[in-house]
This record gives sequence, structure tokens and C-alpha cells, in this order.
Amino acid sequence: MISSTANGAVFEAKTTFYVIVCGLLAATGGVTAMDDFLEKFFPAVYVRKHHVKENNYCKYNDKGLQLFTSSLYLAAIVASFFASKCCTKFGRRPTMGVASMFFLAGVVFNAAAQNLSMLIIGRLLLGLGVGFANQIRGMLNILFQLMITIGILVAQILNYFMSSHHPWGWRLSLGGAGVPALILCFGSLLIPETPTSLIERGHLQKGKLVLQKIRGTDAVEEELGELVAASEAAEGMESPFKGLKRRESFPPLVVTVLIQVFQQFGGMNAIMFYAPVLFQTMGFKSDASLLSNVITGSVNCVATFVSSVLVDRAGRRVLLLEASVQMFLCQVIMGSIMAVHLKDHNTLPEGMAMGVVVLICAFVAGFAWSWGPMGWLIPSEIFPIQTRNAGYFFGVSTNMICTFIIAQTYLSMLCSMRAGVFFFFASWIAVMGLFVAFLLPETKGVPIEEVKERVWKKHWFWKRYMTQDDEHPDKEVQL
Repeated sequence: MISSTANGAVFEAKTTFYVIVCGLLAATGGVTAMDDFLEKFFPAVYVRKHHVKENNYCKYNDKGLQLFTSSLYLAAIVASFFASKCCTKFGRRPTMGVASMFFLAGVVFNAAAQNLSMLIIGRLLLGLGVGFANQIRGMLNILFQLMITIGILVAQILNYFMSSHHPWGWRLSLGGAGVPALILCFGSLLIPETPTSLIERGHLQKGKLVLQKIRGTDAVEEELGELVAASEAAEGMESPFKGLKRRESFPPLVVTVLIQVFQQFGGMNAIMFYAPVLFQTMGFKSDASLLSNVITGSVNCVATFVSSVLVDRAGRRVLLLEASVQMFLCQVIMGSIMAVHLKDHNTLPEGMAMGVVVLICAFVAGFAWSWGPMGWLIPSEIFPIQTRNAGYFFGVSTNMICTFIIAQTYLSMLCSMRAGVFFFFASWIAVMGLFVAFLLPETKGVPIEEVKERVWKKHWFWKRYMTQDDEHPDKEVQL
């Protein structure tokens, strides 16, 4: 008998490397710390950084520089609308091939860029690749988050070593992602389509052959029958997006959207995107800031692995509450140190600067073993099968929109708010903690088919949507 886990394992084996590349490509924005890159594409920023006694908090305040980082996520939002239909109609394999083409084109434009327009076009193409890749990555879970962090760490290490190669080190950093992207391109030609996708699109015989190949036996009739039955049942279901209008879908939808908002507005991506910039603001030299970025990336990777060990032992709420306190304290202390010791035109004392690096690492660790992976794990546990894909769509879209907002505004916020930007994120974290304490139910050890009865119907607040829905099963919620 084939289970979703078994089938998912086959799919994840194909996409794990793909997910690493997504993280790697997203993190190539770290080249913004390289002087050669700034001098070529953002000369005004380069001058402010080296030749003008510019305000510490405003050296990197440049709309174009922010657009370089954020444009990837804007394109990913747009691509996700089309990628879902592409995956449904043509299957995961062609979708993977399309994503690979976008990745390769984006890498070429970025590595060969002669002006800012080419650079932005390249990032937009990479974003389209990420948007299509989101549709073929399988279950949103901790493994996905771990692979993303590995990709980010690889990019940070690459940026560090390439920064010493003048004046073309940034081209190597941006172009280096072409190697795994090229491997994925050829891989999309060799990897077979999943039997589930083939059967859903009516290719029963092809699905049977692939299933036999995967299992290594011709005796797959029982498994094939279950896949066919599941496909037929799915066809008989109402539209998943229409299902989200039902009253009982309101709690998981609201929780999923809020988790994505909190995941981004807690400040993690602001730190990860612009860590080299932040470190240079505190007085670190370019190479030192990139090395510090590698350190935070390593912490991010290790802490995400810790989450995979603790999540089913401690539970989701415990990890999120603990991390909210940890992240809140780190942001408040960092903001206090910079408000007192980092004025407009000085640098932090060495001891203070290292203290901020330690606080950043502690903040990253707290996020990585809680809000990072839980942001994807919890939505996968709270939706029923009928509306899960639609719920994921709203979750991913919300995440990308919020990521774009942070990437596009953070440098301007740093310039206008100074150290107050850390207190801004701390206030969001405080709301995050309250949300977990009062509105987020625990789903540890609860099967998906029992979530409604054991979780939502017993929650002090959300149960009102469940009981009334039982009395009026066709009643919709006006969102």
C-alpha cells in the first residue's frame, strides 16, 4: 500500500537540491556589501560609504539597491499564479524545466550585467524561477526550511570568498549559482514524472509504469487503485478556493496568513538580507561583515536542524513562545546598544560591536528553531485535505508579499528610524507572542483528519466557527 509519506519521499528526493538552489539564489543579494559591485551599479552609495562623512544609518539608503533585493520576490508572487496552473495541467517535471530555464536566464543576466537594468531583469527572472519552484517542492515542512537555510549558507560562503577577487568577484558570486541551476536543467529532462501527477492528468498507463519503476516490482495494482481512487475523489470535491469560504475554513486561513506576516515582520529577513550592510554600519570592514554573515548563516542552519529534533518533543507552541521571548529581548537590547553607542558618524566600540553580533546570532537561532520552520509546518497541519492547496497558496503569497515589503523598505527604515527600527521589529514580536499564547492551537501529534474535532472545536475562541458551521454546513464567511 502506498502512503502519502512514501510518495512524498520520492518527490522530496528529487526536489531537495532544487530547494537548496532557491535559497542560494535568494541569498545572492549579499553582493551588495562588495565595493566593486557598489561602485559599478550604485556609485552614489559607494561614495557615501567611502568618501563622504555620511550618516551611519543612511549610507545604503538607495531605492535601486532595495529594488535589486526585493524584485526577486515581486516576480515570485506573479509567477506563483501561473505556476500552479502549469503544474496542474502539464505536471511537475515540465514545471521544473521551466523554473530551471528562468534560473539560468537570471544567472546569465546578473553575472553579465553592465547596468542596473540588466541586474534587475536578472533578479526578476530568478524570482520567476522561485515562483515556479514553489509549486514542485512537495510538502511545506521543516525539511524544506532546512534546505533553504543550507542554500543561504552556501551563498554567504561564496560571497565571502569571492569578495577578495577584484574587480569581478561579484560576477563570480552571482554566476556561481549557474552551476547547480544547469544541473537542475538537465535533471528535469531525466527525472520521471510522479505517478500521482500522471494519474491526475489522465495518463493511467504511464502512471502505472512509473510506479512499477519506483517500486521495483510489477505488483502495483493495489497501490495504483488507491491512487486512482484518490484522484477521482479529488475531482468530485468542490473547488478548494470555494471551500475556503466555508465558515470552518476561517480559523486555519487566518492563522496561516498571520503566521506568514509575523514570520517576516519579526525582522529575520531584514537581518539576513542586509546583514553585511548592518555590520558595516556598526564599523566592520567589508570582508569582516561578510564573514559575520557566514557566522549568522551557520547559526541559522544548525538551529533549523535543532528544530527538526525538538518540534515533536516540545511541541509547536512551546518553541514559538520561547523564541518570541528570546527574539524580543535580542531586538530590544540591540536597539538599546545602537541607540546609546552608535551615533550618526561614529563606530561602535569593538566590544559592543561583537556583542551585537552575538545578539544577532541569538536572534537568528531563536527564529530558526521556531518561526522559520513552524511558519511552513503549522499550515500543513491545520487545513483539511480539501482546502490544503488553496490554503498553501494564500500562505505562500502572503509570505512573498511581506518579504517584498521588508526587502524594499528596510534600508529606508534604517535611515529614518535609526536604532528605532529594532524596537519596531520588537513590537511585532511582542504581538507574535500574544498571538501564540491566545490564538494558536497546539497540533502536536494530531492527525489531519482529527484536527477539526480535537483542535478547532476545543479552542476557546475558534470553536465558535466550528459549532455554527455544523448547524449551517453551507454557510460562507465573508472575508
